[in-house]
Amino acid sequence: MKFFMNLSYRYKIPLWGGLLILISSLTVSASFILNDYNQLVRDLEMESDKLGYSLKSNLFSALLQDDVWRAFEIISEASRRAGSNRVLVESIIVIDNQQRVVVSTQPRQARMLVALKNIDPEFAEIATQIKQMEGGASRTIYLPHSKHYYSLSSIEKDNTSLGTLIIVHSKAVFLPLFAENAWQGLWIGALILAILLPFNWCWGQRMARPLLQLAERMAQLGNKWPEDLDPHLYEYRDELGRLYEAYNLLLGDLKAKELLKNRMIQSERLAALGQLAAGIAHEINNPLCGMLMAIDTLKCHSDTSPLTKKTISLIERGLTQIKDTVAALLVEGKMNTRHLMIQDIEDVLTLISPTSGKKALHIIWHNSLTEEVPLPATYVRQILMNLLMNAIKAAAQQGEVACDVGINNQQLLISVRNDGKMLSAEQITRLFEPFTTFSEGGHGLGLWVTYQIVNQLGGTITVNREDDKYMNFTVSLPLGTPA
Repeated sequence: MKFFMNLSYRYKIPLWGGLLILISSLTVSASFILNDYNQLVRDLEMESDKLGYSLKSNLFSALLQDDVWRAFEIISEASRRAGSNRVLVESIIVIDNQQRVVVSTQPRQARMLVALKNIDPEFAEIATQIKQMEGGASRTIYLPHSKHYYSLSSIEKDNTSLGTLIIVHSKAVFLPLFAENAWQGLWIGALILAILLPFNWCWGQRMARPLLQLAERMAQLGNKWPEDLDPHLYEYRDELGRLYEAYNLLLGDLKAKELLKNRMIQSERLAALGQLAAGIAHEINNPLCGMLMAIDTLKCHSDTSPLTKKTISLIERGLTQIKDTVAALLVEGKMNTRHLMIQDIEDVLTLISPTSGKKALHIIWHNSLTEEVPLPATYVRQILMNLLMNAIKAAAQQGEVACDVGINNQQLLISVRNDGKMLSAEQITRLFEPFTTFSEGGHGLGLWVTYQIVNQLGGTITVNREDDKYMNFTVSLPLGTPA
């Protein structure tokens, strides 16, 4: 039983339904067969009673006149007529009030004047039953394990009894009639099963498939994000349909919470890295400025050899490169700058043209700005420049880089797209960390600086892959950010 209960619902529901249908069909068929059997018995008893009633009046006159031969003719003729209808009469016996045989259709078995109880044990039981009969009554007797049943009728008139009429019927008549009715019932039951069992199997599978898919999806929750349930698999609004809807809502909430959690972790990590980088940059910047001032003083007030001047120039360029790197780590959010103008965007296109020309890139440029935008021009230019330079580096030779700048719902939207190298989901999560680079020759600060500027301007930056063919960076900046 435990094994059966542990089966999948795709088997359990059809099996349970099929078992119930089978039991119901067998019960109904058995009920019809039993009812037909009882009706058959009643019909035979009625026909036997009719036969006995028709014989009693004629036999009464013959027995009253002590005309045995006439009585024999009467029962013999009745026995022959009964052979052509449903009542199978095996023999007819007439006994007197002392239970002695007066006449019989089978005189060799029931001889005249022989006591009924002496014929055989069955007739001995019949003799006992006759003694218990009330005057004028008729009854049918079924003896256990007997091949016959007996119809008894008292031969009397005007409260005068002359004996008892015993009609012996063979039970063999029941078998063909009962078998005929039983086969009809069984065929009807088989037809019902042939219709209901396939329907039950289809219905059970229809109910079990949604439950099976739901169980599989829920089992995957601890290991990976499962797919959404197929909405066309079960489109009804019953309990199972509401369970489907609740699962999809739960899955959506869990994914949203996971995404929010990852964003918070990433923001906290970037904030911590930014604070660390800014602290280090401040510590480096002070002595660095001193060294650059000292070199500048040395160059202006020192008479040095050409070799020394060359060496000083090398040191100055190295320190300047360090200064530029440190400056990238010190993003100041409140730099005084003018508002963004249309030409600022077009200037960026001019600046990237030489670099993009080296790779023969196809630049798709769309600038829909029509007026001055209340955003710091320096920061927006730096954001756009960083994104475009990264896109040019990542794009394939003779590839494509697209840029779209416009305003929508009081937001400045910048979209930069490129083909070529695709970043994995894991790389995207670490893309805005400082000193994280996925290309040769980069220092990993451009996107980090871009991220810092976007945050300081109250905006958002997102990265996604389009059809595994394009990398798309989207920046949204609210208008009216103080300059």
